[in-house]
Amino acid sequence: MNKLTTKDTLEQYLSVVGTCRTLFIHKLKDYGASWRVFRMISIADQLYIKACRIRQLQSNPIQMIDEGIPGEFMGLVNYGLIGLIQDKYPGGLLDEMSIADAELKYDEMVLAVKNLMLKKNHDYGEAWRDMSQESLVDLILVKLMRIRQILANNGETAVSEGVDGNLMDIVNYAVFALILIQEQQGINLKN
Repeated sequence: MNKLTTKDTLEQYLSVVGTCRTLFIHKLKDYGASWRVFRMISIADQLYIKACRIRQLQSNPIQMIDEGIPGEFMGLVNYGLIGLIQDKYPGGLLDEMSIADAELKYDEMVLAVKNLMLKKNHDYGEAWRDMSQESLVDLILVKLMRIRQILANNGETAVSEGVDGNLMDIVNYAVFALILIQEQQGINLKN
């Protein structure tokens, strides 16, 4: 078996995130930063809907909507990053954000999430490469349930990571799933 290095993982990671970023920018140009209205529970619900759809498609591959599993994982990446932006820079009902500012904040969050991935990948190795897509979705759903519980506790945790740590893990799990999809199916992501 061909052993991939951290450098290989980083290249694949940046390629996947670059594709997600392109989609984010296109939608930002179409809709503006309308997502600034979202409260954290709404972002958690958006992530939940996408993860549930992936799980449904994994069980029943017949789909009625054109967007498949890779597109839903890309949505998890982008909504996770939106959640991190909202967590650090709370918005409001009429809070506007320029395209340029949204791009900068997106890139800031990508850098933080990527750095976390590099640290965890160092400690855990490439263990995620041996995981199933189904397990990655289940982990994402667990992280979402944790976020919901943290929000129900008014953002307080006794010993656990907060909402931001869970969102970072969701983004990284989704990126890992997209890398695995590309490797297993020999496809390039489309935005």
